[in-house]
Amino acid sequence: MKKQVDKKMYNFKKYCNQDRWASYWYQIDEILNCNPKNILEVGVGNKIVESYLKNNTNIKYTSLDIADDLHPDIIGSVDDIKAEDNFFDLVCAFEVLEHLPFKKFAKCLSELKRVSRKNIIISLPYWGRHFSVKFRLPYFKIIKFQYKFNLMPIKHKFNGQHYWEIGKSGYSLNKIKKEINKVGFKIVKDYIAFESPYHYFFVLEKL
Repeated sequence: MKKQVDKKMYNFKKYCNQDRWASYWYQIDEILNCNPKNILEVGVGNKIVESYLKNNTNIKYTSLDIADDLHPDIIGSVDDIKAEDNFFDLVCAFEVLEHLPFKKFAKCLSELKRVSRKNIIISLPYWGRHFSVKFRLPYFKIIKFQYKFNLMPIKHKFNGQHYWEIGKSGYSLNKIKKEINKVGFKIVKDYIAFESPYHYFFVLEKL
């Protein structure tokens, strides 16, 4: 597999819009909720998660990426992870799996499952229109509501990076959940990130 994203892509002004920045909060929050001693992150990106974990926690962090110029700890692909079985407490792949053809989705999930002792966290792009409302009133909890809809799903066209996206024709959310269950995961939690509705999160547990 060849790398798809040039290192220059991760320039702050080009890559880190407000939605994506909010997504990092959800990534780090879910990692901390799992309370791992060590983790593997597949897909280095701009190293926001790595930087936070290394500088603010005692979690032993390891990274894997196909792009050697990003200097991951392990150079390789998510469909063939060079690590021992059950080696990491937690394995994460944020906005990664859509960069491989969907026929490899189950294989990639199986590899994530193989090297994890218990939990896996992934996020995937979720195409579609959305409606969201947020209320903040004195002396009351924040009230948030969000609804995503795909009245007329379109066919996905490979853009040099994404081979597929949830919500596009042939890739319904229900289909993705069924594929996850087939591999042998319990879906502990799944949701749209409120401030980043293009990103859909799954917190998974090995059965």
